Formats: sequence, C-alpha cells, structure tokens
Amino acid sequence: MAIGIAVSHGQRPWLKPAVFTGSLVPLVVIIGEALLGRLGANPIAEALNRLGLMALIFLVAALACTPLKAAFGWTWPIRLRRMLGLFGFFYALLHLMTYMGIDQAFDARAIFADITKRKFIYIGFAAFMTLIPLAATSTAASVRRLGFVRWKRLHRLAYVATSLGVVHFTLRVKKDLRETVVYSLVLTSLLLARVAVQLHARWLERK
Repeated sequence: MAIGIAVSHGQRPWLKPAVFTGSLVPLVVIIGEALLGRLGANPIAEALNRLGLMALIFLVAALACTPLKAAFGWTWPIRLRRMLGLFGFFYALLHLMTYMGIDQAFDARAIFADITKRKFIYIGFAAFMTLIPLAATSTAASVRRLGFVRWKRLHRLAYVATSLGVVHFTLRVKKDLRETVVYSLVLTSLLLARVAVQLHARWLERK
C-alpha cells in the first residue's frame, strides 16, 4: 500500500491530537468555572464529582477499544486506548489531589480516618492504587521489559480499577443511581464482550 493511502485511510494523523485536545476540555471548563465562581454552593464537591466522573468515563472508553475492534474491525480505537487510559489516570489523580489538597488540606490524620472509616473513600483509594501500575507500565518499553503476556495479564487490572470506580461512584451518589446504573451496565457489557472475544480466539486456535 502506498504511504499516502496508508496515512489518509489508516493512520489518521489528526486523530490523536484531536482526542488529546478534546480530553483536556473538561478540565479547562472546571478551572474556568471555578475561577468565575460558577461551581455552585459547594465548589469543592462539584469539582470532585466532575473530575471523578471524567476519570470513570475515560477508563470505560479505554476498555471499549478492544470490543469495538473485535465487533467492527476498526483499528483506530486501539491506537487511542493507551491515551484514553492515561487520561483516566490523569483525571483520577486530579480527583484525588483535589480531595487531599483542597478538601482536606493535606491533613494526613483526617485523610487516613476517611480512608479507614468511609467505605466509598476506601474503595476509591483502592481504585486509584490499582491504576498506578497500569500507568507506570503504559509505555512500549514496559511491554518489552515485562514481555507481552505478563504485560497483558497485568493490564487486566483495568477492569478491576474501573469496577472499583463504579462502586465508588455509586456509594458517593447514594440517591440518584440512574447514572451509576448506566456505567454498571456498560462495564458489564464490556466484560462480557471481552470474554466473548477470548472464547472466540480460543475456538479459532483449536480449529
């Protein structure tokens, strides 16, 4: 295939910059509204909610990339998977830093008490800790160092982290569970799709 055709139809050089730029828009909006005093009566809680929700959205989007390729034969979602996952980690980190730095003023005792006594914070903290090894091994060098099989096995933790994120979100919301039900259903569908892809691959290997 000619290079020009590969770039225009396969590589889509505009895709990653466009997704990267679009992924920063929610953060810019949150900062802008905070500076203008438009985050409501409890701006810290509103910022926490929005940052946490963005983290969950990006993690779910990253998990959707492989099923999209399997279902429709699209290759472009795979090229976005790492970026989406890292943005999920980025927003989760901002969510955590907002809680620790702005909400709790880095009061270690208060933070420790929250983690040990409040279930939704404990689960949210566990979700973030699960994301750390994923972010730390997101590079191509990490794949070579660990070997693809071990790297792939490690990155199945993405499902664990996202599941914990959904539980954290559900426990935080408490009353209006409509949105959390949607994320739970989407995550369950992605898990089932993943299992289906693996079973299909094994079936093809045995043929």
